[in-house]
Amino acid sequence: MDPTPNFDAEAHLKRRQRLMAEVGDDAVVAIAAAPVKLRNNDAPYPYRQDSDFLYLTGLNEPEAVLVLTPGAKVEQTFFLRASDPDKERWDGARLGIEGAKEVLGMDAVFDIETLDAKLPGLMSHRSKLYYLMGQHQQFEQHLNELRADMHQRSDMAGPTTVVSLQPLLHEQRLIKSADEIKHMKRAAAISSQAMQHAMTRALSASNETELHATLLHTFTEHGAVPAYQPIVAGGERALVLHYVTNNQALNPDALVLIDAGCEVCGYAADISRTFPVSGRFTDAQKALYEVVLTAQARAIEAVQVGASYHAFHEAAVAALTEGLIELGLLSGSVDDNIAQAHYRRFYMHKTGHWLGLDVHDVGDYRIDEQWRVLEPNMVLTVEPGLYIDHGDDIPPEFRGIGIRIEDDVRITRQGPEVLSREVPKTIEEIERWMA
Repeated sequence: MDPTPNFDAEAHLKRRQRLMAEVGDDAVVAIAAAPVKLRNNDAPYPYRQDSDFLYLTGLNEPEAVLVLTPGAKVEQTFFLRASDPDKERWDGARLGIEGAKEVLGMDAVFDIETLDAKLPGLMSHRSKLYYLMGQHQQFEQHLNELRADMHQRSDMAGPTTVVSLQPLLHEQRLIKSADEIKHMKRAAAISSQAMQHAMTRALSASNETELHATLLHTFTEHGAVPAYQPIVAGGERALVLHYVTNNQALNPDALVLIDAGCEVCGYAADISRTFPVSGRFTDAQKALYEVVLTAQARAIEAVQVGASYHAFHEAAVAALTEGLIELGLLSGSVDDNIAQAHYRRFYMHKTGHWLGLDVHDVGDYRIDEQWRVLEPNMVLTVEPGLYIDHGDDIPPEFRGIGIRIEDDVRITRQGPEVLSREVPKTIEEIERWMA
């Protein structure tokens, strides 16, 4: 497997240098590639690199370890699989040691088989060991066993303190570079096209499976992979927030909710649209849809540099609550319904999450128990919804309708940039597209 497409050794080097500056010269950082996971017996799942490892190295291979020793003569040491023609005949090409020396920008590169022999020397006389705690248990256990062995020796002083690498590295990942934004725009463009194709296919489809297949076909023909298991939920199955069975018959009188996104160079898109299988909304569907659409518009407008992360959720909740009262699904004042969380009967999740190398990307939402302030080149989703149950107090025309509208939004000083804006979203746009 080659390094990721559009690989930029200089960008990855700057990330490693920034991390080394933050941990200090008395520390050692050790981070491992994701292991191969078996699906059943001798068949593995498609390989997906650990996002943190990918962020720092760009390598999409298993059995590799990066060790950083700030301030040393050799600061960046890399271990990976050596070239092996016999194994590569079965499993595909490896970057190999010479290839890694050429493209990865490391100070030293060694065979992964030498890791146990060399790692104690790299950790020696460093007071702190940083690694991804709880992320790769086997590697974590191995590190701590090596550290314990070092403490039994008189010639090597192992790190006395272990520190979680996630807070430093994940804060770094939260602000996206121009190159990262480029990959995310590409992922959003492919995912938008897939959603448009699914809307068109719905007119002739009889089953959720057909729409699922349309999404995967579009992702694949553009060289992308699904960023997560798509949701294709027809009718009242949209009330199940993480419905992924995607194999039930489509009712031509119902809506279908699709939540899907692809991954490009490791970077994800995450888009939701809800539309009528027939291509035309009923009056009840229109009424609920307009409430969600208004809530999303207000939420996106609240995604501004300097605003609280929570502000766009509050904007969505206020708009949804207003709409529910107007439709008679809630009674009383907007403020009282929000204060008593009555809206949560119909809207039980938050309005978004960070987006990047992970669909639910890393980064703290609060700092010192306060919602963090939004900064340029953070990317998040904005996804309000309504999920109307079958309660006796619900007008029959509204029962069993689930709607979610989700877009990927980049924060800029000029205002929110919707990366997935090409997908039809208003009632008029959806009906015109499907026609």
